[in-house]
Amino acid sequence: MARYTLGQALNRALRDALAADPDVVVYGEDVGQLGGVFRVTDGLSTEFGEERCFDSPLAESGIAGTAVGMAMYGRRPVVEMQFDAFAYPAFQQVVSHIAKMRNRTRGRVELPMVIRIPYGGGIGAVEHHGDSSETYYAHTPGLRVVTPATAADGYSMLREAVESPDPVVFLEPKRRYWAGEDLDLPARTAPMDRAVVRRQGADLTIVAYGPTVDTALLAAESLAEEGREAEVVDLRSLSPFDDETVAASVRRTGRALVAHEAHEFAGFGAEVAARVTEQCFHYLEAPVLRVCGLDIPYPPPHLEEFHLPSVDRILDAADRLQWESSWVPGAALQAQAARTEVDA
Repeated sequence: MARYTLGQALNRALRDALAADPDVVVYGEDVGQLGGVFRVTDGLSTEFGEERCFDSPLAESGIAGTAVGMAMYGRRPVVEMQFDAFAYPAFQQVVSHIAKMRNRTRGRVELPMVIRIPYGGGIGAVEHHGDSSETYYAHTPGLRVVTPATAADGYSMLREAVESPDPVVFLEPKRRYWAGEDLDLPARTAPMDRAVVRRQGADLTIVAYGPTVDTALLAAESLAEEGREAEVVDLRSLSPFDDETVAASVRRTGRALVAHEAHEFAGFGAEVAARVTEQCFHYLEAPVLRVCGLDIPYPPPHLEEFHLPSVDRILDAADRLQWESSWVPGAALQAQAARTEVDA
């Protein structure tokens, strides 16, 4: 067993994927000799040659478009867009071709490709280097959209993404690149389309993903000191969405909040809140709350701490979850059943 950061685990996953399948190719902006801005592809070009891991022109639409052709003809391209907001020029290719090819051909043409996008804030970067663009991709049918929060998931989910017959948008939380854990690789965690419970709790559910999972866990520790046990659910997959795991948690706890770095308005938290409300309405004691980035363009580095969800903001939201009631899980359903018996 050795210590791996998320960045190192992703590097190992790419190395193992290249070794396991000669059809896998890795390319993008500065992924070759430099080894990527965050060194996720470090050493791959030297080990596997410039035909398997190479630099592309700084043209995101071209990166995505050439990956479409490669995937159609049997290769498994893994492309990197370098930074979240740099991927926007490729959006037309992603939405119009990558997401629709399998449906357009009635399943005859698969696109086994991975689009790696470092995303989110917390690293003191300037404008165009801290966006959380996950909702754009999750809103698009035909794409799998996943994001790991741990080194173990980074390795396992990236290997699974490379093996998938469908296009995968693989969002890598930048602030977690240097977070490490002891691992015995290769290893596989839960399937990448399943959420996992990172912490058990009975009083409320905190739904998070990517960069906010660690923040949610820290908030749960603080809540425990106040006598409230929070369950933390790491979504891992934004599309498809694991309704089963999330709904089961909320039905146990009766309260829920969701935390993410993207803007609140029309952000992914709105989808989570809607699904939880639709599936758990009679179990809820309070409205589902959101703790998100502010509805502003991404701020300068010295102001980003005020923009990003923090432990204190999660604790403030938890305090607004109507704790004064005498509600217990399933109380509304029990009361309804009792009224039905009386009426009968």
